[in-house]
Amino acid sequence: MANLSGAEYFALAEFRHQLERFLQLRRRAARQVGLQPKQYQLMLAVKGMPKNHMPTVGEIAERLQVQNHSVVELVDRLEKRRYIERERDQHDRRVVRLKLTPAGEAVLRKLVTASLAELKTEAPALLRALTNVLRKR
Repeated sequence: MANLSGAEYFALAEFRHQLERFLQLRRRAARQVGLQPKQYQLMLAVKGMPKNHMPTVGEIAERLQVQNHSVVELVDRLEKRRYIERERDQHDRRVVRLKLTPAGEAVLRKLVTASLAELKTEAPALLRALTNVLRKR
C-alpha cells in the first residue's frame, strides 16, 4: 500500500469540495424550476446522446448509475409533467426509447444555459483542484 502525503489528502479533499460545490449549485437550480436533481440529470442524459439516438431506460440507468426501476420512476414523473415521452422502437416493439418533449427541451435549455455560464465561472477552481490532485502523485 502506498504512503500518502498530507498534501495528497488535501488535494483530493479540495477537488471533491470544488466538485460538490458545483454540483450543489446545479441541484439547487433544478429544484428552482421544480425538478428533482435526478430528473434534471435524466433529461440531460437523454438530450446528450449522440445525434438521432433515442436512449432506452437501460442506457439512461447506466449513465446515471442507478437501477432501471429508478429511471422508470423518474420517467413516470417527467411524463406526467409532459417533459419526456416514451416511444416504442420501430424495429423491436419490446424496446422503449425516451425523448424530450418541446416543454422538456425548453426547461432543459434554461438549466443548461445557466450551468454552462456557472461552469465558466467555476472551472478555474475545479481545474486548479484537479491539477493539484494529479500533480501530487
